[in-house]
Amino acid sequence: MSISIYCYNQFLFEDYIIYHILYDMKQTPNDIRKILSLNIKKHREKLGLSQEKLAENAELSTMMVKDIEGCRTWVSDKTLINLASALKTDIYRLLMPDSIFEEEIYKAVQKDMEIIFKKIHQDIDVNLNNAIKLWGASNY
Repeated sequence: MSISIYCYNQFLFEDYIIYHILYDMKQTPNDIRKILSLNIKKHREKLGLSQEKLAENAELSTMMVKDIEGCRTWVSDKTLINLASALKTDIYRLLMPDSIFEEEIYKAVQKDMEIIFKKIHQDIDVNLNNAIKLWGASNY
């Protein structure tokens, strides 16, 4: 798989996650804050990091990490990026509720991608046939 197609797949997947979390499930800001808090803690503990070590790795104060995990504050985009990097995960995974099963999401994205690739294949066939006709090799 080429890098551009992989990046496109990742982009579609992350868009699908964000759409599902923010629109489909009708999450309130407080719900999203709770999900973020739980996921940061889950990923931090999975890596065996203390709040202090996570704060250091994410270039945050320990109090900020405690406030985020305690649902007492929200994060900026820069902080979210730093946390995801320090936790060695993707941003969308920090915002994804446990109730969403990745297999279901992958199936939905795969179905969408099959439709897109079918359309691309059809476009290539049409353009190739036009090119062959243009060059006078219609019996190719």
